[in-house]
Amino acid sequence: MTIINSVLGPLNTKDLGFTLMHEHIMVGPPGVFRDYPELFGDNLMERVVSDLKQAKDGGVDTIVDATTLDLDRNINFITEASRRSGVNIIACTGWWVTTSPYFNGVSVDQLAEAFTRDIEQGISGTHIKAGILKSASDREGVTPEGEKMLRAIARAHLKTGVPIMLHSYSPSQMGRQQIPILKEEGVDLNRVKMDHSNDTTDLEYLTWLLEQGCYLGMDRYPRPYPSSPARTRTLKALIDAGYIDRLCPSHDRGVLLIAAVNPKMSEEEKRLRLNPHGYLYIKKVVLPLLKEMGVPEVTVNRLCISGPQNFFEESSNSVTEKV
Repeated sequence: MTIINSVLGPLNTKDLGFTLMHEHIMVGPPGVFRDYPELFGDNLMERVVSDLKQAKDGGVDTIVDATTLDLDRNINFITEASRRSGVNIIACTGWWVTTSPYFNGVSVDQLAEAFTRDIEQGISGTHIKAGILKSASDREGVTPEGEKMLRAIARAHLKTGVPIMLHSYSPSQMGRQQIPILKEEGVDLNRVKMDHSNDTTDLEYLTWLLEQGCYLGMDRYPRPYPSSPARTRTLKALIDAGYIDRLCPSHDRGVLLIAAVNPKMSEEEKRLRLNPHGYLYIKKVVLPLLKEMGVPEVTVNRLCISGPQNFFEESSNSVTEKV
């Protein structure tokens, strides 16, 4: 058991329960929620609390909110949403991919100190502390700005012990670029979760990530490419290979969005993005499908429980278990 930071204060990992490791309460350009909240629609808190209560009633106990400052994190809002809904929320610090020329003169250590303050003292002048660090690299690869942020979260991790989640573009095997940088900084890869891993069905690459020590965020449900059934077949293959306790299924879903549907999306993607199950899609669709595929119920019931708990408890157990 380990004590970690939630937005409502210290949280024992034994109380994590069913945990979704990559979600968003809100997401948009930085500062929009504060200055132009009407762009997110009406009745914002009521909508979020209702959505979270639905998740809580359906068996979701904890959500990791992956919204960094540059994705319009509002720490007071998500804290109140946690308080009203009863869902544990773990906030993150670090950076996504939005950078500015004004950052050119900012050093890695300056950024690391800022992220460390979010963990040890509190976010945005509050006493609400981050419980996880985040960095991101997408289609363009690890850019110079992205490398700076990656090294900064590595150094903040080494100072605080708080684990790392990485937005990673799996179709191009971005982890092969990100991991060497973390290794140079001295990060134990057992403390790293490689997110959006189920954007690929390449089992050789995913197994390589696991062998490095990483946890896998299988956290994009539902999406059309690969399809949800294809993602679930990949999940089953990794379970069958013995990695269930290092897998973290989730949705990468937001409740409050400025544009819930991009007009350029295909009709299939619109349908999936607006899934009626919300944060319960994994419980209502993915887990039953795994049972249909022959995964024993006792094994299925460990998903979203054992992986998140092991990750936050600094598990260094790399021994796989056949099921």
